[in-house]
Amino acid sequence: MSSVSYENEVSIAPAESLPQRAEPAPIEKGTYGQIVKSSALVGGSSVLNIAIGIVRTKVMAVLLGPAGFGLFGLYGSITTLTQTLAGMGINSSGVRQIAEAAGSDNSERIAQIAVVLRRISILLGLLGAVLLVIFSRQVSLVTFGTTQRTASVCLLSLAVLFQLVSAGQGALIQGMRRIADLAKMNVISAFSGLIISIPVVYFFREKGIVPSLVGVAATMILTSWWFSRKIRIQNPPMSVSQVGHEAAVLLKLGTAFMVSGLMATGVAYVVRVILLQKVGFAATGIYQSAWVLGGLYVGFILQAMGADFYPRLSAVARDNKQCNRLVNEQALVGLLLAGPGVIATLTFAPLVIALFYSAKFGAAVSVLRWVCLGATLQVVTWPMGFIILAKARQDFFLLSELVWAFIAVGLAWSCVASFGLNGAGIAFFLSYIVHAALVYPIVRHLSGFRWSSTNKRVGLLFFSLITAVFGSFWLLPLSFAVSIGTSAAIMGAVFSVRSIVKLVPLEDIPRPVRRVLAMLHLAPSS
Repeated sequence: MSSVSYENEVSIAPAESLPQRAEPAPIEKGTYGQIVKSSALVGGSSVLNIAIGIVRTKVMAVLLGPAGFGLFGLYGSITTLTQTLAGMGINSSGVRQIAEAAGSDNSERIAQIAVVLRRISILLGLLGAVLLVIFSRQVSLVTFGTTQRTASVCLLSLAVLFQLVSAGQGALIQGMRRIADLAKMNVISAFSGLIISIPVVYFFREKGIVPSLVGVAATMILTSWWFSRKIRIQNPPMSVSQVGHEAAVLLKLGTAFMVSGLMATGVAYVVRVILLQKVGFAATGIYQSAWVLGGLYVGFILQAMGADFYPRLSAVARDNKQCNRLVNEQALVGLLLAGPGVIATLTFAPLVIALFYSAKFGAAVSVLRWVCLGATLQVVTWPMGFIILAKARQDFFLLSELVWAFIAVGLAWSCVASFGLNGAGIAFFLSYIVHAALVYPIVRHLSGFRWSSTNKRVGLLFFSLITAVFGSFWLLPLSFAVSIGTSAAIMGAVFSVRSIVKLVPLEDIPRPVRRVLAMLHLAPSS
């Protein structure tokens, strides 16, 4: 594992100029403390981002209404889709390559990868912006059925450029596991985006959607530059062949990430277009609202996996025993953190919708419950999927993602045709059942992975509770269903806290938190 310092500045010089470090400490003992710490750090920033997101989403929903909010989602999908296509996945491949080099304390290689990564990010950002401008008319016609929004699509090219450059800078921070800086960067970007986007939409309404997206992207590039500059990179002497080799490695591995991301964002884009064509703008906005809220709580757990777990796993990718143990530990903590929140969201979905949006979005309640089921499966399947990424097996990775994408689109088409708006949520849930069935045999083949007995018991408990709560809202009167959901959420929360306290050393739990847990008799008093 990397022993990189998390101080304010890190200097990376050629390896021969640095003192030799001791060998990294073995990680035979459980890493639950590290997982909880990183989850708390990333989760803490996510809580702030959620608070900021509540304000931003609420204001956007009120100012734009369901139809305008659906338009907001479509523009966002265009930006994400273009960024994914033009980015070639080099931000994700950059994280892996830097994390692997950091795990072996190869400072010269870190510097080489970082320099090449920055240059490629700028070039690909420019390429993505130019491509979107060139095909803006076609994109407008396919998305909206008209060419009247061509100018707005052209303007989105700036957001693509800013986001791709920002992603390259963020990959360096993440690969070096500077999790504190990553958390700060996300919070500052979110807050700055809030300050910019709300006034623009307030004064210009729908015409301000695209400028607000560009403004948010501009804040991202500024904040990522500020934090990445703290990692002082001394440009290493590199020949043209060395630059070409590093670029080829990043692009070869990145292509797999790009295709995967393209399929994921493409599926999200196609689902919205299906809803737009079959149900209308308002339904698209309602689905967008449910989709955002469904992943809101689970999102911080998945962010923690990407921010810290992925680099840690990449550093030990050649050791199957450690790989499998890390995945089981991450999945267990993820279930313990996600379970109670998902149950609470299922129970209080109408209040959540009213808090984040308005009464006009009431139809999103049932969709939100289906999306929550799918988000729960993501917590289980994502840690497994990282084994494929850490081992750089592009073939298995692309195959599983390709099969999933085709099935997800087919499910969306058939479910929306059969069940209308709710069908989009049903399709989201079913697609992640398929994803789990695809990924598990692959990771069994690559590393001999098996779920631990503890994970099986905890998974059975939470999936039973979630199924009971979900079913109660379809089969029982509302008052009984709410009572069952509230009881299940409390029981799940108590179980999760007690389990985490047993897993994590008390000294790793902040003192104020320990005091609260002791008062509630959920942890020892000393």
